[in-house]
Amino acid sequence: MSTIQQASDLIKNARFGVAFTGAGVSVESGIPPFTGKGGLWTQYDPKFIEINFFYEHPRESWQEMKKIFFSSMGEARPNKAHLVLADLEQKGLLKGVITQNIDGLHQAAGSKNVQEFHGTIHTLSCPRCLRKYQTEDVNLDEIPPVCFCGTVLKPDFVFYGEGINPRVYAASEELAAQADVMLVVGTAGQVMPACSLPLAAKENGAKIIEVNTLKSAYTDSVSDLYFPMKATEFFTALEKEING
Repeated sequence: MSTIQQASDLIKNARFGVAFTGAGVSVESGIPPFTGKGGLWTQYDPKFIEINFFYEHPRESWQEMKKIFFSSMGEARPNKAHLVLADLEQKGLLKGVITQNIDGLHQAAGSKNVQEFHGTIHTLSCPRCLRKYQTEDVNLDEIPPVCFCGTVLKPDFVFYGEGINPRVYAASEELAAQADVMLVVGTAGQVMPACSLPLAAKENGAKIIEVNTLKSAYTDSVSDLYFPMKATEFFTALEKEING
């Protein structure tokens, strides 16, 4: 049975601590996951964020994206898990966060070194002239939003059929390679290539601390400590243990 004290000791003694987070961190901020019970893809057809569909049907794609991503996610606030991860970085106990989430809540909580593996909803880019916009500066009452050059803007998250941003991929791999302790939180470990990062950390000798309400692809293979808890419960307990 893993104990919070064991996790705390690993984190406090880490030379290079890294967190790897998924949808399970943000669900407690009111953001539904994509898959599983209550997931977005049980209610919506994911075709609207396929890159070819977007270019062929930009208005329809944007209508769905606005409803799903730019309402609930835009209003969400960081929870205890986000806040404690940011505090661990501030204390020097965490070197960075690799997240699969596109909601920006780690940065809103105060985390500085965040690698957004699947991109973000907080900026939009023009596929033609490459001009970048802050989402908050764009009028989403007019769908689809267009660039000054007249091209439909695309959100800066990774669509199906797109590759991972090479710079972000390289930075994430570097964090995983250097990690001697990795916190894996709120992810089932089934989305490639993101799910390979904890495996790479383990191969390089990292201790893996997993926090997931249900067992994941990591639990019985690479995790050294496993906590079947909600992220906010774990980080509330961890904060108390670390601050003693």
